[in-house]
Amino acid sequence: MDFIRMASFLLLIICVSGVKGLGKYITWDDIKIHYQDNDQDYKKITERLSFRNGDDGNQSRVIVVDQSGHGDSRTLQAAVEMVPVNNSIRVKIYILPGVYREKVMVPASKPYISFIGDPNHASETVLSWHDKASDRYKDGSELGTYRTASVAVESDYFCASGITIENTVVAVPGGYKMQAVALRIAGNKAVLYRVRILGTQDTLLDETGSHYFYRCYIQGSVDFIFGNARSLYKECSLHSVADKYGAIAAHHRNSEGEDTGFSFVNCSVTGSGLAIFLGRAWGNYSRAVYSYCDIDNIIDPSGWSDWNQPWRQRTAVFGEYECRGKGADRKKRVSWSKSFEFEEALHFLDTDFIGGKDWLRL
Repeated sequence: MDFIRMASFLLLIICVSGVKGLGKYITWDDIKIHYQDNDQDYKKITERLSFRNGDDGNQSRVIVVDQSGHGDSRTLQAAVEMVPVNNSIRVKIYILPGVYREKVMVPASKPYISFIGDPNHASETVLSWHDKASDRYKDGSELGTYRTASVAVESDYFCASGITIENTVVAVPGGYKMQAVALRIAGNKAVLYRVRILGTQDTLLDETGSHYFYRCYIQGSVDFIFGNARSLYKECSLHSVADKYGAIAAHHRNSEGEDTGFSFVNCSVTGSGLAIFLGRAWGNYSRAVYSYCDIDNIIDPSGWSDWNQPWRQRTAVFGEYECRGKGADRKKRVSWSKSFEFEEALHFLDTDFIGGKDWLRL
């Protein structure tokens, strides 16, 4: 009997450990919805995917957002509010095509949420808002930059695929506080796949945490990817809409010991204007690296800016490795940027940079 009791106790520990481990890794299943590919009747899809336990073998649930009223919610924010506080299983919020004009917040108390559209038609599912930094609350105070986000994510293990997130404010050169964030992401361990993020000044606030952007399209003008996260951008399209002046990345790293930075790998850099910077040193130890990227002829020959803080030239880490295209010519780059050797670039080339072994199974 003692042996049987011991075996039962060990089995219980294994089972409990398994439950606690749920959601530890993000997999492809976390950004997919399972339904028959030939079923275009959204009403039937929503009936099949109503908020319930998933039938794909994993512990997950689905909430359907449909403006026509056939789903579980007409708005995305209402769907987020349906997720239990301190949720411990994956909740997939399936967003049917349409333009959702609302401001969305995913609080830190609601992890394991996925926003899912059609990855082949991301432009058909749009989350849209229009705040800018100079806009004011009812009490007269200004919003400031980070509170302008059309979509703000503060929870861990967030995923998104097949959607567009936009801030429709068009920054006027020299205009007063025209910062207008489309997406602010501040939770840890997130994956965004084929997500379009559109804006002009300060489009994507990649604030804190480790994040993986894969095959996303990110558009803006001035510092349109900024923050202090540790993020890998792989096979993304970075598109500048700046007319005369702009910058892609503005990273803010506070010390040499902080393992944060932006790594762009196999990305395309395009644009409609001229003379933008690959990056600006927002923080003293700003870190941004471009590897194997195809860079169009839109880059200021100097490549990088110290934000008019010359001492940052000694501490910022701005690197390029094996990039191509007319904008990759390093002949006139600032002397304090680096042309990496393979050994220097290696740390930035794959998901190891974001600690992916600990939380990714893609």
